[in-house]
Amino acid sequence: MRVPELKVRALLADLLMHEGRPVSADRLLDDLWGEELPGNPANTLQTKVSQLRRALGDRQLVAYQPAGYSLVTDSVDAIQFTRLLAGALASEDLRAKADLLSDALALWRGPAYVDFRDSFAHAAASRLDEQRLTALEEQAEVRLALGEHSRLADELGELVAEHPLRERLRAAHLRALYRSGRPSEALAGYAELRAQLADELGLDPGPELVALHQAILVQDPALAPAPVSSLTNLPLPVTSILGRDEAVTEVRALMDSSRLVTLTGPGGVGKTRLALAVASSVEFPGGVWLVELAGATGQVAELVAATLGVRDEASSPSQVPVPALANRLADALRGQRLVLVLDNCEHLVGEVAALVELLLRTAPGVRVLATSRESLALPGEALFVVPPLDEASAVAMFVERSGSTPDAESAPWVEAICRRLDGLPLALELAAARVRALGVRGVAERLDDRFRLLAGAGRGRPARQQTLRAVIDWSWEQLTEPQRSAMLALAIHPGGCTLEAAEAVGVDLDLLDQLVSRSMVTGAPKYRLLESVAAYCLERLDQDDPVVRARDAYYIELAERAAPHLYGSAQRQWLGRLDEEVLNLRAVLDSAGSPRLVEALTWYWYLRGRHQEGYRHTKGTAWGSGFAMLAGAGRTDSTEFPDARSRWFLAHACLHFGDVSTAVGLLDEALAQFRALDDRWGEAAALASRTKQAMFQGDFELAASSGAQSMAIFGELGDRWGQLQASDMLGYLAEVTGDYARADRLHRKGLRIAEDLRLWTDVSYRLSSLGRIALLTGELERSADFHEQGMRLAGEQANRFAEEFARVGLGLVARRSGDLDRAEELFLESLEWNRRLETDFGVPFYGVTLILAELGFIASGRGETAAARRLHLEGLAAAREVGDPRSVALAQEGLAEVAALEGSYEEAARLLAEAAALRESVGAPLPPGERGDVDRIRDLIAAGS
Repeated sequence: MRVPELKVRALLADLLMHEGRPVSADRLLDDLWGEELPGNPANTLQTKVSQLRRALGDRQLVAYQPAGYSLVTDSVDAIQFTRLLAGALASEDLRAKADLLSDALALWRGPAYVDFRDSFAHAAASRLDEQRLTALEEQAEVRLALGEHSRLADELGELVAEHPLRERLRAAHLRALYRSGRPSEALAGYAELRAQLADELGLDPGPELVALHQAILVQDPALAPAPVSSLTNLPLPVTSILGRDEAVTEVRALMDSSRLVTLTGPGGVGKTRLALAVASSVEFPGGVWLVELAGATGQVAELVAATLGVRDEASSPSQVPVPALANRLADALRGQRLVLVLDNCEHLVGEVAALVELLLRTAPGVRVLATSRESLALPGEALFVVPPLDEASAVAMFVERSGSTPDAESAPWVEAICRRLDGLPLALELAAARVRALGVRGVAERLDDRFRLLAGAGRGRPARQQTLRAVIDWSWEQLTEPQRSAMLALAIHPGGCTLEAAEAVGVDLDLLDQLVSRSMVTGAPKYRLLESVAAYCLERLDQDDPVVRARDAYYIELAERAAPHLYGSAQRQWLGRLDEEVLNLRAVLDSAGSPRLVEALTWYWYLRGRHQEGYRHTKGTAWGSGFAMLAGAGRTDSTEFPDARSRWFLAHACLHFGDVSTAVGLLDEALAQFRALDDRWGEAAALASRTKQAMFQGDFELAASSGAQSMAIFGELGDRWGQLQASDMLGYLAEVTGDYARADRLHRKGLRIAEDLRLWTDVSYRLSSLGRIALLTGELERSADFHEQGMRLAGEQANRFAEEFARVGLGLVARRSGDLDRAEELFLESLEWNRRLETDFGVPFYGVTLILAELGFIASGRGETAAARRLHLEGLAAAREVGDPRSVALAQEGLAEVAALEGSYEEAARLLAEAAALRESVGAPLPPGERGDVDRIRDLIAAGS
């Protein structure tokens, strides 16, 4: 928000720092003018209030009451920061704590109350500064606990230098250094702190830091990082699982010998509970992941990909045939070792079987544990028929769930109930819930009545299915009419529902509590019906029932409420909120096909990398053209753009594949529209794209100005995705111009944002970019480590572009290390892929020029000048076709080496001079980290002249 006038900004700051509490006119006058009051203080203050109301766009936001003026909103960064920090400090879950701290720190866009921190806002600014440092220290300790010591060791250095006497911060840095294999730096850091404390304060380090120093000196094993718990999304069990120890052991043994284990059995027998018990008892490097299919209507591969965070973005130009998402998913899992728990497969058994067969055939480290009422019928499938509970376990479960203690009189009735219910856990749960109202004997007698009634009506059903149906029927009949309506309303939420969603369809908290107490519904934070109970309810629901429309209206409104937050500081929280509602949102799309819902979810689909889903719902629109390219569905012509953002989105997609010529015109028009509409987000997005365009064209001056403007606007808005886009190109620009420290800072910032937003392809690129910086600063071992991490993550996303970016980096490391054979192997593999792109796309891809130059330098290093000349000439032709002056210069430098090796020293000198002039023409002379080849060639020329 822009508030142009200084006194109006001061008024806003004063109201903000009081967090909704009224501020008297006298206090405001004193804060804003001090002893230099205006001629008519009251009228002048009222004028400033009016100006502030206009700037805010809503007069109601600045309220007046007898006690003074107040700001009527809690949408204040300082308030949200304090709440998020408090939540993080209270959380015991490391990953949840890390997310809350990231969200809190993302709200900071510069010093608090920057214009007024030396006057009336000093105390408030100092308090917030201290809270921010506390959050940073807490975040450092959480990241250490999560095993992120290597990156943390580098990132904390600058913060420690800024706050050298904060012992908690220093301790985190020392631990990170030690765990990263840098104990001498850790000891030096302690010595530096001790000297500073003595010189500036006359103090010694505190006892905790002294103990840490001693532990580092003796290499105490306790300093080693604690093992990080396996990645998983398995829910914590709400109740204990009884009588299944033997079954858990048997299923685990089956999983040791078979990569596909399917738990089968009738509804209510406990397949899901057993699967979760087994899954929680195993650990795999890639994690154990639950994919809930109950309520899903198809697109199983999309659900699995979303659960695993595999983005379905195309990694090749749109002319190149792109594999279906199932194949991309299989490629992404090819090198991973993980367990997929596919729950409730029976209604999608054909689609599930096809996907599982592909995954097992392609990804040898993947194991699947499925639950289904029928087999997947795949070769190698191990079936485990889940038995009902034996009598002793059934009695124990009934007693625990009912909260009763059997005595001599009631024990026979309990045993009779358990026999009558065939040991089915769900049936036992439902019956136990009625003990409080009816007593054990009352439950038994009413069950007997129910079974006699159904003895004839249930013919044709398997016995245990009759049993479960009878108990659900009986439980249903015990419900009041409002409770039955509530059950039907809850059943239409396939992903479960929050209290807010339940209230939107007419189910209040009192009704929910009643149903939870009867074991018909599982409890908060999401209320769910068990699959058998939900199916029973859906049989009784007319799809034209008004409750379906109420559900649809709620989720449409939720998506529309979320949409603007996806462009600001609450981006990650709202992405997570929509993630939780995927099944419900898809149900509404299937039911209503609402254009409003599609419009609200479009940016969410893009941010989450669900490009095929986005394309499926936006096909035929301007947004659909961009999604078509990103999903690999081919380019579609779209000449009608309803708004500037859809025009920009297509340009953004074109730049993703290096199509600068198409993007330029689209960007120019979009940027002009954004500025005319004062759309700050759109302007920042277009400027970020223009930065990328300028980098492709070698216009570094335009790239620098556009990137800086984009970063500033996205920073004001708090959009972290946007900051990632701007920092990416600005980091590359800093690398090209030799400002390696700035490039490192920008890429590390981008890495943290990408990790927080789960943009895994971007994480891969940022890791490899950090590898490039380490390469250019001579840290070859660290460079190789960064590139290997980047390549591994790119492989997990099946993104060949990111994988090749990392592979080329490893080739550069190998050549600088003198391992020419390894370098050649890596570059040849990348060259083959680039040639395929050139064949399919029609022009040389921008990576080919670097690869040809590197292969040429390798050939020169072996004395194979003919091969080197051929490679450099091919690279020169490709560089000229692409139109990149720096690539032309690189090819000329390679040809200069060939000339020098053949004794043509004047030709070599001429080529080097031309290359240097080209680099100077675009403002990018060779920085020190890239001068190795040119310096070697100059030495050759000097030696031979």
